[in-house]
Amino acid sequence: MPDNKKINWDHYIAAIWRSNRKALKPISDVDLIDFNVLVGVEKQIESVCLNTERFLAGNPANHCLLWGARGMGKSSLIKGLLNKYHQQGLRVIEIPKDDLVNIIDITDDIRGIAKKFIVFCDDLSFEDGDNSYRALKTSLEGSLEKPPENVLIYATSNRRHFLPEKMSDNLLRTHIDGEIHESDTVEEKLSLADRFGLTISFYAVSQDTYLKMVDTYFIGVNVDRERLHKQAISFATQKGIRSGRVAKQFYQDYDYLVSPE
Repeated sequence: MPDNKKINWDHYIAAIWRSNRKALKPISDVDLIDFNVLVGVEKQIESVCLNTERFLAGNPANHCLLWGARGMGKSSLIKGLLNKYHQQGLRVIEIPKDDLVNIIDITDDIRGIAKKFIVFCDDLSFEDGDNSYRALKTSLEGSLEKPPENVLIYATSNRRHFLPEKMSDNLLRTHIDGEIHESDTVEEKLSLADRFGLTISFYAVSQDTYLKMVDTYFIGVNVDRERLHKQAISFATQKGIRSGRVAKQFYQDYDYLVSPE
């Protein structure tokens, strides 16, 4: 494996793992986001920021799992952290979930570097028979070797426990002296999520909050707000969900919506 310590972390604030190269690729054009555009998730932002600030200050901090409704800004929150804290030494390394077998090697290479790293895995989930989560479990708590003090793992997922929970899992439960005992398979699924000390949930938003999300994209734009909101509601109804992602998609499609020929 290439020596990822060769990346100039004073110059680059983020990198992404490229499986074809078997190396980290520094990102020169980072997609940074201002927290002000993330509406409806203020409490979630506050919790993650407090944890990250403890980490940057050298105090105990937790690995973080952001889970819940799709399109609610989980990934954008990570971009917001990098935007807010990169001048304080925060760096982010993104690793696709299919490459998690390499996560231990990555954290080994950045151990001891005078920066604080968030290793970020987006849309984390595992199917039956996928054992790559075991490398993640080791990175979260270490093995015989302590995990690096300058690394935290932040992950996003639509599932609380990453793996699909099936009816067959329930059939493997046993009852002993009135207590429910999970099968080894179910227990292993639960233990992975439990290793994230900070777990933050995201839920679908109300119509009012959704419209506030829409309005953030039209600040300073001279539009008929009543008409705008009616079209935004119709757009979300067609998508089947109200979220920040849908609000952005509506904004990107708005010229077409207002002037159909």
